[in-house]
Amino acid sequence: MSDLTITKIRFHNGTWEGVIQNAADNGLPPDIQVLYQDRPLEGISITEGAATSEWNLHIAIPAQAISDGVQTFVIAEGGSSGQKLESFSLIAGEAAVDDMRAEIELLRAELDMLKRAFRRHCLETS
Repeated sequence: MSDLTITKIRFHNGTWEGVIQNAADNGLPPDIQVLYQDRPLEGISITEGAATSEWNLHIAIPAQAISDGVQTFVIAEGGSSGQKLESFSLIAGEAAVDDMRAEIELLRAELDMLKRAFRRHCLETS
């Protein structure tokens, strides 16, 4: 069992960012791989973090991974253990229609539209 933990910082501009904690204090970055469709993903950057046992992880999401459906990325230890440390998913297109988060976003947009219409109505009738 690995002592490594990964904490998400943010997902911004096509890059997933996180912090790897509890890494060995030998000055070498931990051996991390990211799997997308069961294949190792290119575009991973691991840099030194603020503390001695921390490393910053940056995962550039490839353009081909941004498509309809649910795309899942698995962050695992490299080497023979391959233990899963974290995962994240991108949801887009048709699969998002049935997703509760998509429904909530649609409701928020409709509520904002109704608020604007109500305010306009109040201004016109006063």
